[in-house]
Amino acid sequence: MRFTSTSSRRRQAEPIVPMINVVFLLLIFFLMTAQIAPPEPFEMALPEAEGQPTESVALPLFLSRDGLLAHGEARGADALAAAAAAGPVILQAHAQADAQSLARALSDLVAMGAIDITLVTQEPQQ
Repeated sequence: MRFTSTSSRRRQAEPIVPMINVVFLLLIFFLMTAQIAPPEPFEMALPEAEGQPTESVALPLFLSRDGLLAHGEARGADALAAAAAAGPVILQAHAQADAQSLARALSDLVAMGAIDITLVTQEPQQ
């Protein structure tokens, strides 16, 4: 009579392929449902200001340090018109943008009928 120990048998390996399939399906799901923001048209450094942060999903109007304007694919005066027509305007002006360019953009937006204009800033570095 011969006795064999059950501990000497090799354990069956757990099937890992189904887990890998689930991970890849989740990865594909998250990639397909993610909302990817378009890149900023200019290198931006926002001015600093204290206050409550605001959340926005509107397409912003960008003002570069050189005074160039962009809103989506529109540039220059077309960008101003597109931003004013889109509703509440979110203005992201470079911290080193000329004050005259900013004032001109704001007055042009008001002249085009923009009522709600928000200037985007960042909290001061401490």
